[in-house]
Amino acid sequence: MTAAAPHIPVLLDEVIAALDPQPGDLIVDATFGAGGYTRALLGRGATVHAFDRDPDAIAAGQKWPEAGENPPRLVLHPRRFSEMAVTLREAGIARVDGVVMDIGVSSMQLDRAERGFAFSLDGPLDMRMSQDGPSAADFVNTADVDDIADVLFRYGEERQSRRVARAIVAARPLATTGDLARVVRKALG
Repeated sequence: MTAAAPHIPVLLDEVIAALDPQPGDLIVDATFGAGGYTRALLGRGATVHAFDRDPDAIAAGQKWPEAGENPPRLVLHPRRFSEMAVTLREAGIARVDGVVMDIGVSSMQLDRAERGFAFSLDGPLDMRMSQDGPSAADFVNTADVDDIADVLFRYGEERQSRRVARAIVAARPLATTGDLARVVRKALG
């Protein structure tokens, strides 16, 4: 996400029309991101419980005035959306009026080289949504050929996954998205 090209939520008008939030409604934004849906929901008077595993997204949301209200109309949860039900239960919430989800990697990750998601921008080979745990560099530099090939085939649908995995192992250590992109391009010709 850049100042010149801010993130625009997918089908924002249609989502808001479908949810039809009213003042006092409790809506869950399961994928907070840059907060596009949440802004619109708050603007209609709803209270929003927003989830995001990206600490940068949570930190940005904590600066919003609604997060500081008493009681807050914006409640941020630095957790995966798969933990939504248990998190809401822990917060004493048994019922919500709506849920919105915009699933996938957003421009907040792809447009920032330091997050290591995009091969078009050279940055550290990271690719972690929550910025904790093993990075992509950790994986490609320590996993065996079969594990790398399995990931490339299963999640990347790469038919030549074994060839690419062998090239990755031969080129170790890899530190940047550019390093990995060069190895993959060379392996695939």
